Amino acid sequence: MTAAAARAALLLLVFSWAGFAGYLYNDHILSPKASDIIEKIGLELYQKTGISEYAIVTNESLGRGVSLYDYVKNEHPDLKRPYAVLILAPNSKRIGIVVSDPSLKNMYDDDRVKGYAIRIIGSPDKNTMQSKYDVGVVQAYSELADEIAASKGVKLNNTIKDEGRWLIDAITWLVYLGSVVIFWIYFGRPLIRRIRNG
Repeated sequence: MTAAAARAALLLLVFSWAGFAGYLYNDHILSPKASDIIEKIGLELYQKTGISEYAIVTNESLGRGVSLYDYVKNEHPDLKRPYAVLILAPNSKRIGIVVSDPSLKNMYDDDRVKGYAIRIIGSPDKNTMQSKYDVGVVQAYSELADEIAASKGVKLNNTIKDEGRWLIDAITWLVYLGSVVIFWIYFGRPLIRRIRNG
């Protein structure tokens, strides 16, 4: 174990004993395993770039009229700047990214990052919502960290690498393709036949 890894493990241990939220504020939605992954990624990103990345997963109601920026500013004023915050509010069906400085917005692709969580959490499969939240938030958080690190010319070791991401993209495209085929079989082709036959 390297000295940096030993320090990171010690900090995580101390934070967990002290009840410190670290880089994740979780309303008992994510599992301890997902929480540990987020804490490791957040700590590594901060050590290598000086940028804090937080995840807030809340049961609070954040309706369309509630600004995510104001929510973070009012409910979490203690976040260490500069920061990027990934927010998931499942009860309100909202996900967003809030940054402390507008210049940070140039370091990541908002749609790409949120897309990882949306595709996984919204997928119509037999996985439990717990596992969907775990995987979706960790994937999005990891992608955000990788993109911020890359903009600084830094490579992270604790993030989820691209090898597993191509599978998610492939499954998404297969679902889209299947939808197009089904639409064509049940609606498109019969409609064209009716038009041709008058």
